[in-house]
Amino acid sequence: MGFETKTIRIAMNGITGRMGYRQHLLRSILPIRDAGGFTLEDGTKVQVEPILVGRNEAKIRELAELHKVAEWTTDLDSVINDPSVDIIFDASMTSLRAATLKKAMLAGKHIFTEKPTAESLEEAIELARIGKEAGVTAGVVHDKLYLPGLVKLRRLVDEGFFGRILSIRGEFGYWVFEGDVQAAQRPSWNYRKEDGGGMTTDMFCHWNYVLEGIIGKVKSVNAKTATHIPARWDEAGKEYKATADDASYGIFELETPAGEPVIGQINSSWAVRVYRDELVEFQIDGTYGSAVAGLNKCVAQQRAHTPKPVWNPDLPVTESFRSQWQEVPANAELDNGFKLQWEEFLRDVVAGREHRFGLLSAARGVQLAELGLQSNDERRTIDIPEITL
Repeated sequence: MGFETKTIRIAMNGITGRMGYRQHLLRSILPIRDAGGFTLEDGTKVQVEPILVGRNEAKIRELAELHKVAEWTTDLDSVINDPSVDIIFDASMTSLRAATLKKAMLAGKHIFTEKPTAESLEEAIELARIGKEAGVTAGVVHDKLYLPGLVKLRRLVDEGFFGRILSIRGEFGYWVFEGDVQAAQRPSWNYRKEDGGGMTTDMFCHWNYVLEGIIGKVKSVNAKTATHIPARWDEAGKEYKATADDASYGIFELETPAGEPVIGQINSSWAVRVYRDELVEFQIDGTYGSAVAGLNKCVAQQRAHTPKPVWNPDLPVTESFRSQWQEVPANAELDNGFKLQWEEFLRDVVAGREHRFGLLSAARGVQLAELGLQSNDERRTIDIPEITL
């Protein structure tokens, strides 16, 4: 007796964008498709069938032909209302996302989406309510928690490696060219507040789930934002005024599940040149040990192996501090983080259950970004209230 094969049809909106194309189509859905899908615990075979959706007909057609995708369209409403489509995925502009997700869930579609889910907390909470009432499976990209470096970091937390955790510090960013001489690596709307752009809006929703997933609840925020580069050039080579922040410096009060306080600090900037091993790195310091994790690598230093540096500004440093840390092994094969979450989400869809990273988690991310901007405007620390549906 053969096992059942279930095909899930996924309409992928905004697939011509950098993240939508590279991470979600090229490195997640197409590899799942080309591998013949994956097998559930009961032997059911799950295959995926992407449908490409976007506003640029020429680009969508070109991608469909290049990757042998049978279906594509520029009509988003048509796939939302198509009863044969199971999932609506959205990686389009932030300003368009809430309307797309709302329409999809009201049509009974499961959703998987990039962040932030909305431009305001009110919209984000409304989406969470709609998803709950519609009974659909809703997933929000929490890719960084699936990356090898943070998987290792979380494992150290679970094993009690740090003892009492004191602090977590993060450094994120790189130099995004202005676009006049060298082309920018990010779309121009990222730097226009009116189009949903801004570092705080973009990244604080990530930092919320990273801090929650590694340490615990975020209890307060104090942020300072900046627009370091006031003028940039768009995709057509036209100069425009940057109206959104391109850097955000945040301090967070956290609380572990055991109720212990932890201080968090994360610098995020598109106007910084990288002098570290990876584009994002997090360091946790605890009473028993410390660790530094990037996207892939994680190194640690135990209390017993901690050297005793002596401060002497009159003499050059002779010891290599980096060599005093030990690399943390993966002890498992860790696939692409986006692909891993896609597979977990698809399993939840087939099982008819909630995805662990859903719209309520996304709403807390939007809340942190909103309160971060308020903190900057009011120049004060702001406590973060609980969200209830």
